[in-house]
Amino acid sequence: MERGKVVVERVGGKSKVTRCFCKYPLKFIVPNKVGAAAAADAVWIYTITYGGGIVSVYKSLGSKSSQQTLEASVGQDALLVVIPDPVTCFSTAKYSQIQNFKLASGSSLLLVDWITSGRHESGEKWAFSHFKTTNRILLDDNEPVFLDTMLLEQESNSSIADRLQDYQAIAMIVLWGPKLKPIQNQIQEDVKKLMSRQFRMPTIGSGFADSKLPKPSFLASCTTFGPQGTGVVIRIASTTTESVYKFLQHQLASMEAFLGASPYS
Repeated sequence: MERGKVVVERVGGKSKVTRCFCKYPLKFIVPNKVGAAAAADAVWIYTITYGGGIVSVYKSLGSKSSQQTLEASVGQDALLVVIPDPVTCFSTAKYSQIQNFKLASGSSLLLVDWITSGRHESGEKWAFSHFKTTNRILLDDNEPVFLDTMLLEQESNSSIADRLQDYQAIAMIVLWGPKLKPIQNQIQEDVKKLMSRQFRMPTIGSGFADSKLPKPSFLASCTTFGPQGTGVVIRIASTTTESVYKFLQHQLASMEAFLGASPYS
């Protein structure tokens, strides 16, 4: 398994990369400036692989599976933002990832973890063989506060496509820490309003008994976790990838103040 490591520290009152190492085919790109707000004290790091993807996500070989692991330590009062594009697995691919986050006192974390049904232009819809993603959050005393695993796997009696039907994207957003409290409050309120509109019951006399409620094209839920509800996790299922992008753009727009640019813009 090839490895890489990046260290970001405060140097002269600014956040800077003090160590960056990676081994082929993994590569880190650290731009000098992102967005118009150059005053934002943020370091952007792009993780890429040569060839545009992980080999076995393109085509699995026998029982082999591509794997990726992220280990992150977030220092006191620091903010880590992990905002990738969605995982898109090719037909028959086998892929698993583990992401572990160790958070110091007062630190904050924004994590987006999502997957699409596949290459629509090639007629692929949930055609991969295996996808597993695991996310763990530990506090600095190694106290676990969040553990989540999602497994999508073809079964003999039902396919992934059969189970997910028209939904084409599944996403999870995790927000933790004091820097993200305003976003947590706003996103919980917005999801509540959105789902209230989606599931508003027909009024008496509207023919409800003779009709069926349409399947929502966008589903979202919010749950708090950790001591005093410090963290919030949002789960999404959508019939289009574009609607998830729009949701992320809108809900995370205020992150521009921290990052110098709006995520997913």
